[in-house]
Amino acid sequence: MNRIYLLLAACLAPFAVQAHDFPTSSRVEYVLECMQKHEGKYEYLYKCSCAIDHIAKDMSYDDYVTMSTALRNQTLAGERGALFRDPPPVKEMATKYKALQASANKACHVPER
Repeated sequence: MNRIYLLLAACLAPFAVQAHDFPTSSRVEYVLECMQKHEGKYEYLYKCSCAIDHIAKDMSYDDYVTMSTALRNQTLAGERGALFRDPPPVKEMATKYKALQASANKACHVPER
Protein backbone atom coordinates (compact mmCIF):
# COMPACT_ATOMS: atom_id res chain seq x y z
CA MET A 1 0.00 0.00 0.00
CA ASN A 2 2.84 2.42 0.83
CA ARG A 3 4.36 1.72 -2.58
CA ILE A 4 1.17 2.87 -4.25
CA TYR A 5 1.32 6.17 -2.37
CA LEU A 6 4.99 6.61 -3.26
CA LEU A 7 4.27 5.89 -6.91
CA LEU A 8 1.33 8.28 -6.90
CA ALA A 9 3.43 10.99 -5.21
CA ALA A 10 6.22 10.52 -7.75
CA CYS A 11 3.78 10.82 -10.65
CA LEU A 12 2.12 13.94 -9.26
CA ALA A 13 5.33 15.71 -8.16
CA PRO A 14 5.77 17.64 -11.43
CA PHE A 15 2.26 19.05 -11.03
CA ALA A 16 3.06 20.26 -7.53
CA VAL A 17 5.29 22.98 -8.93
CA GLN A 18 3.92 26.41 -8.18
CA ALA A 19 1.44 27.57 -10.77
CA HIS A 20 2.92 31.06 -10.73
CA ASP A 21 6.56 30.17 -11.15
CA PHE A 22 8.58 32.50 -13.37
CA PRO A 23 11.61 31.49 -15.44
CA THR A 24 14.88 32.22 -13.66
CA SER A 25 16.04 34.45 -16.51
CA SER A 26 12.96 36.68 -16.12
CA ARG A 27 13.50 36.95 -12.37
CA VAL A 28 17.16 37.86 -12.92
CA GLU A 29 16.22 40.45 -15.55
CA TYR A 30 13.72 42.05 -13.17
CA VAL A 31 16.25 42.15 -10.31
CA LEU A 32 19.00 43.61 -12.49
CA GLU A 33 16.71 46.34 -13.84
CA CYS A 34 15.49 47.10 -10.34
CA MET A 35 19.05 47.29 -9.00
CA GLN A 36 20.07 49.55 -11.88
CA LYS A 37 17.27 51.97 -10.94
CA HIS A 38 18.77 52.13 -7.45
CA GLU A 39 22.36 52.92 -8.46
CA GLY A 40 23.40 49.25 -8.55
CA LYS A 41 23.61 49.05 -4.77
CA TYR A 42 24.10 45.50 -3.54
CA GLU A 43 21.45 45.83 -0.84
CA TYR A 44 18.84 45.97 -3.61
CA LEU A 45 19.73 42.48 -4.74
CA TYR A 46 17.68 41.15 -1.85
CA LYS A 47 15.00 43.82 -1.92
CA CYS A 48 14.40 43.50 -5.66
CA SER A 49 14.42 39.69 -5.41
CA CYS A 50 11.79 39.97 -2.73
CA ALA A 51 9.69 42.23 -4.98
CA ILE A 52 9.68 39.84 -7.95
CA ASP A 53 8.83 36.98 -5.59
CA HIS A 54 5.80 38.97 -4.40
CA ILE A 55 4.74 39.70 -7.96
CA ALA A 56 5.15 36.04 -8.95
CA LYS A 57 3.02 35.00 -6.01
CA ASP A 58 0.15 37.21 -7.19
CA MET A 59 0.06 36.57 -10.95
CA SER A 60 0.88 34.03 -13.60
CA TYR A 61 3.97 34.49 -15.73
CA ASP A 62 1.87 35.10 -18.85
CA ASP A 63 -0.05 37.88 -17.08
CA TYR A 64 3.24 39.33 -15.85
CA VAL A 65 4.64 39.48 -19.37
CA THR A 66 1.46 41.03 -20.77
CA MET A 67 0.99 43.60 -18.02
CA SER A 68 4.63 44.62 -17.66
CA THR A 69 4.89 45.01 -21.43
CA ALA A 70 1.79 47.21 -21.42
CA LEU A 71 3.30 49.45 -18.75
CA ARG A 72 6.80 49.54 -20.22
CA ASN A 73 5.64 50.50 -23.71
CA GLN A 74 3.21 53.25 -22.77
CA THR A 75 5.96 55.81 -23.33
CA LEU A 76 6.61 54.77 -26.94
CA ALA A 77 6.05 57.59 -29.38
CA GLY A 78 3.99 57.44 -32.54
CA GLU A 79 1.62 54.80 -33.81
CA ARG A 80 3.42 51.91 -32.13
CA GLY A 81 3.04 53.61 -28.79
CA ALA A 82 -0.65 54.22 -29.43
CA LEU A 83 -1.24 50.49 -29.14
CA PHE A 84 -0.12 50.71 -25.52
CA ARG A 85 -1.44 54.17 -24.63
CA ASP A 86 -4.92 54.31 -26.09
CA PRO A 87 -6.94 51.07 -25.65
CA PRO A 88 -8.72 51.04 -22.27
CA PRO A 89 -7.95 47.33 -21.60
CA VAL A 90 -4.23 47.95 -22.09
CA LYS A 91 -4.37 51.00 -19.80
CA GLU A 92 -6.12 48.88 -17.18
CA MET A 93 -3.46 46.16 -17.42
CA ALA A 94 -0.68 48.72 -17.02
CA THR A 95 -2.43 50.33 -14.07
CA LYS A 96 -3.02 46.99 -12.38
CA TYR A 97 0.60 45.94 -12.85
CA LYS A 98 1.86 49.28 -11.57
CA ALA A 99 -0.25 48.91 -8.42
CA LEU A 100 0.94 45.34 -7.89
CA GLN A 101 4.54 46.41 -8.37
CA ALA A 102 4.09 49.30 -5.92
CA SER A 103 2.63 46.92 -3.36
CA ALA A 104 5.55 44.50 -3.80
CA ASN A 105 8.06 47.34 -3.55
CA LYS A 106 6.45 48.59 -0.35
CA ALA A 107 6.46 45.11 1.18
CA CYS A 108 10.15 44.67 0.30
CA HIS A 109 11.31 48.22 1.16
CA VAL A 110 12.17 49.18 -2.43
CA PRO A 111 11.66 52.93 -2.88
CA GLU A 112 9.84 54.06 -6.02
CA ARG A 113 11.99 55.55 -8.77
